[in-house]
Amino acid sequence: MLAERRHQLILQVLRSGGTASVTDLAEQLDASAATIRRDLLKLEADGLLTRVHGGAVVEEDQPSFSEAAAVQVDEKDAIAARAAAMIEDGQSVILDSGTTVHRLALQLRGRRLTVITNNLAVYDELNDDENIDLMLLGGMVIRESRMLDGFMAEDNLRQVHADWLFMGACGLRPGGQVMDTTVAEVPARRAMITAADKVVLLADRSKFPGTGMVKICGPEDLYALVTNASEDDTTCTALREAGVTVIPTTQAPADTSPSDLYGR
Repeated sequence: MLAERRHQLILQVLRSGGTASVTDLAEQLDASAATIRRDLLKLEADGLLTRVHGGAVVEEDQPSFSEAAAVQVDEKDAIAARAAAMIEDGQSVILDSGTTVHRLALQLRGRRLTVITNNLAVYDELNDDENIDLMLLGGMVIRESRMLDGFMAEDNLRQVHADWLFMGACGLRPGGQVMDTTVAEVPARRAMITAADKVVLLADRSKFPGTGMVKICGPEDLYALVTNASEDDTTCTALREAGVTVIPTTQAPADTSPSDLYGR
């Protein structure tokens, strides 16, 4: 098979499935693993895919932060209100780069908290609030996503500890795997998970299954999911069976106190 044809087929496989291993591609294209690795190097050099350990992914185009922030605002605010009710004054909270997480920051104004974030929109929202001790993680500025990312953000996260991490995601698979579409953002999110006692995923129903080809974490890393998805959704059921607390926005915030959650 000509190299050009193999390249076309590799991209077709990745665009249909998001990710594939060298072994899978070699079997599907009847080529050696060494040939596939050379193909992936060429395609990555052309900017058509991103190589990851053992294979490759095609990253999907994502809307800018401002575009995503303008969508489903009421749903995001309902999720944010439920999340805010979980936090006790005096606690420390990591907020990631998601737009729903930004809506949570609005709910935290005036609270006596420590907030750690790489989200520039969160920083802008809380910077003038004297009640909040605010830590902005270092890193490269990703303007479209309004975030700071890279090895500096990861290194900063190794120096901190927080009671909570509230994070968003691009997709949530039926088995409870939390997914992202951008490979570069995953290491910082994983470092946030390591730095927090409890991890809470904020995900509206559009994230079931949503998008994403790169796994951020599995249900074993989650403490709770706050969502407006149906409680009978198969993903919600799988998460509950894995020991994750599923908190619907249809339940009033006062119904679940922080002490109740800590007693889980």
